[in-house]
Amino acid sequence: MSILISKELMEYSLRNMVHQKTRSILTILSIFIGITAIFVFISFGLGLYKYVEDFSQSGSADKISIMSKGFGGLDENFYFTENDLDAVKNSPGVIDASGMVFKAAELVQDKTKKYAFLIAYDPKKPIVMEMMNIKILEGRMLKSSDKGKVVLGYNYRLKNKIMPKAYALNGKIEVQGKELQIIGFFEPVGNPQDDAQIYTTIDYAKELYDGNIKGYSWIIAKAELENMDSALAAVKKALINSRNLEAGKEDFFAQSFSDMIKTYTSVLSGISAFVILIALISVFVSAINTSNTMITSVLERVKEIGIMKSVGARNEEILKIFVFEAGVLGFIAGVLGVLVGYIISASLGAIIKALGYGFLAPAYTWSLFLGCIIFAVLTGALSGLAPAVQASKINPVQALRYE
Repeated sequence: MSILISKELMEYSLRNMVHQKTRSILTILSIFIGITAIFVFISFGLGLYKYVEDFSQSGSADKISIMSKGFGGLDENFYFTENDLDAVKNSPGVIDASGMVFKAAELVQDKTKKYAFLIAYDPKKPIVMEMMNIKILEGRMLKSSDKGKVVLGYNYRLKNKIMPKAYALNGKIEVQGKELQIIGFFEPVGNPQDDAQIYTTIDYAKELYDGNIKGYSWIIAKAELENMDSALAAVKKALINSRNLEAGKEDFFAQSFSDMIKTYTSVLSGISAFVILIALISVFVSAINTSNTMITSVLERVKEIGIMKSVGARNEEILKIFVFEAGVLGFIAGVLGVLVGYIISASLGAIIKALGYGFLAPAYTWSLFLGCIIFAVLTGALSGLAPAVQASKINPVQALRYE
């Protein structure tokens, strides 16, 4: 059977949909809601996948992250010593390693007092900043010789974001009761916490906190990519020995960057699948509504079908009429669903970005737009297939007698 439909049958179907406009609108609405939901959910999912992909393509693929279990380096009772850092550096497959310190910092501006995280690292080793994948937007990076100087996250440049007044390059910021010079700002990360962090050198952090820094909160190791698994195993073994621990009772968590990305992607895929499943349920319900609409349309047009058959219309032509009608309703719903879905996701994306969560911004591809429309057409057409088959099999003699 040819899938093509003649111009006359198309015009007939379109006139019928206009004539039954109330039912057609309700059918379109039911499919439209499902398509809109799917478009919004998938666009935000694509945005997150894009963020992960961009991050995974940074200079972090050869890194191993080592931090404490439970508090991720924020528990001041847990720290890595210089011996631990040396043990990691000397592990087979490890090229180099560097430590970081996380501390809570008190900020004061006029009468306003806030708290933020301060990150101290060794500027001589770019491993840490490579792992964090943050670039300077204004000013410069820290140097080992810098004392009393800091680089700030992006949000410090904004008024009323962290403090009432925005900070400027080469200006001053009061941290832990001391006036520090601002030598740079990092570009926005898209996470309010990351964009509110303060960065300084480890040497100066010890002075800033009056020597109250016992060790490193976090260690980042750079390893040979081709030997990442063996290097990771060697790092774990070295730290177990360095910290006098028993295997299986480690108080730290070591993970390669690629494993971190896999874990994140796996969780993201699960969440996305669950959300899309909910949207698909909505589409399934709309498909049932479409099918019911077409069944009602068939019952109302039994005599009409009988007349068409009596003047020579074949079964396949009757079938095409109803499948075409259902497909057109799906197409209209798909186009509207995509347009409204785009408006909703773009608006939500702008709001989320304004709140500081830029990494949650939606992303769009042509396949998303076309896929949703094609899916809507197929949903409509397949929903109308059973009623169309029923209509094509109507006996013309019985149809002419139908009341």
